[in-house]
Amino acid sequence: MENTLKREMLVYPGVCDHRGDLGVPDTFGICMDLAAEHAARLGIGMWDLAARSLFWLTVKTRVHFLRRPRMADTITGETWPEPADKIRCNRDYRIWAGDEVLAVGKTEWAVVNTETGKLHPASDIYPKEVEMRRDVVWDESFARLRDDFDGIPVFARHTVLSTDIDVGGHMNNVAYVRALAGAFSTKEWDALDVKDLEIHFKASCYEGQTIELQRRECDGGMDIRMSVEGKTVVLARIGTN
Repeated sequence: MENTLKREMLVYPGVCDHRGDLGVPDTFGICMDLAAEHAARLGIGMWDLAARSLFWLTVKTRVHFLRRPRMADTITGETWPEPADKIRCNRDYRIWAGDEVLAVGKTEWAVVNTETGKLHPASDIYPKEVEMRRDVVWDESFARLRDDFDGIPVFARHTVLSTDIDVGGHMNNVAYVRALAGAFSTKEWDALDVKDLEIHFKASCYEGQTIELQRRECDGGMDIRMSVEGKTVVLARIGTN
C-alpha cells in the first residue's frame, strides 16, 4: 500500500479569497480532503471505520504558510501518516508548485468508538503492510494554548449554520477555520498577514448554536477562543511573524 498520496490540482476561484489567493480556510480544506482520500485508499476511511463503530477525531491541526498560490495556479498536495502512538497519530501535509514549497501542515488525530464514546487505540488502525515514512514537516510539538480569557470582551459571534454541519452531525473542522477568518474584516485579515494558524478542537458545536470569539495578543501573533455558552470549543493561535 502506498504510504503517500500526491495530487496535482488547480487553484479554482471557489477556493480563493478576496485577493485571489488560495484562502486560509481552503488550505485547511485541501489538507482534510487529502487525508480523507488517502485514508480511504488505505482501507481506513470514514465509511470503513463506521463499519467498525469507529470515527476519526481531529484533535489539533496547524498549517504554516510560506506563500499562498494565486487563482489558476497549478499546485501539488502531498500527505502521509506518521507512525502512530498508542492513542493518537499525526499526519503531515506539504503543498508546493514547481520547486517551491508553499505550505506545510500537520494534524493530530484520535479514533473514538461511537458506541462507547471511548478512545480506540490508534496504534492498530493503519494496515501492517504500510511502510511508514519517518520524515516529518517539522519536529516541534503543537503549541500549549492557554484557556484564560476571563475579562476579555467578545469581538465576534457566529451562528452555526446548516452548511457548517458535516456527516458526523456536528460542525465541520474547516467550518471553524472559516468562522474564525470571517470574524475579521478583509482589511483586518490583510493586516494580520497570517503566516501560521494552529487550531485545537475541544468540543463539538451543533446547528443553531452561537459561537462567541475572544482574542488576545501574544508573542508573534494572536490567540483566539471560540466558546458556546461559556464552554470552550476551540482554541487557536494566529502567527503573523
